Amino acid sequence: MGWFKRLKTGIQTATKFKKEAPDGLWYKCKDCNETTTRKELKENVFKCPHCNYHVRIGSHDYFDIIFDGNYTEMFSDIISKDVLNFQDVKKYTDRLSAALSKTDLTDAISVASGKVNKKPLVIAAMDFTFIGGSMGTVVGERISRAIDYCLDERVPLMIISKSGGARMMESAFSLMQMAKTAAKLSLMAKAGVPYLSFMTDPTTGGVTASYAMLGDINFSEPKALIGFAGPRVIKETIKQELPEGFQTSEFLLDHGFLDFIVDRADLKERIAELLLLLDKTYEGEEELEEEKEVVEKR
Repeated sequence: MGWFKRLKTGIQTATKFKKEAPDGLWYKCKDCNETTTRKELKENVFKCPHCNYHVRIGSHDYFDIIFDGNYTEMFSDIISKDVLNFQDVKKYTDRLSAALSKTDLTDAISVASGKVNKKPLVIAAMDFTFIGGSMGTVVGERISRAIDYCLDERVPLMIISKSGGARMMESAFSLMQMAKTAAKLSLMAKAGVPYLSFMTDPTTGGVTASYAMLGDINFSEPKALIGFAGPRVIKETIKQELPEGFQTSEFLLDHGFLDFIVDRADLKERIAELLLLLDKTYEGEEELEEEKEVVEKR
């Protein structure tokens, strides 16, 4: 074909009819920049198959990973209200509506009860996609009611933290949840009902300063950011360079703030082991109390 004819008809190649890949098919790792399919990522419990980076996931993803299969969601009918008529660049009510539409969640924490290797467990898992996983009155109330349920049924509680801190749109009401949840957890300690605190990326602000660090067992995913103030704020405040890996879960483990770090692939089995161990421990304590009562009666 002559060049003058090509100009009229164009070069006919397969690329002209190439179909675009559908959105959401591929995932590019934020840590190593390698690309993998979403399907492969999900099959690998949302970890990068190249570098083992733990991708942020939501509460229901954790429920699917940890529970034996079926679980019952609880307290999802408790929703936030804008009692302060708060507005910055947007109304708080608009932010709540947008978060609900985006995530299909009613707030930044979801509570569910189920079984892990046939052992009962209640899990309260946070979602960072709902206004940065911020802790407001509903988060505090759902945790509070989960604790009440665990006390009544004598079922262990596990909280999965993933938060940017207190929800500023609720002002002091959000900060009150720190004291509220800490006080409720003290009742669990007195009753001898186990509480597991599992910290994921990121766990910061008032969440770290309250229920996230109050577990009978405090553990975390690899490379999770855990702290109160962020590293940039601390650096500007003290005017010093921070140690390498500062506020990562590995740094906290080395300095005694965590009991251990667990890979997501081993999470369910590790929790099952903890439940079995704690069950035997508290059974032993109950037997000891019974023996004390018998001795006192004599």
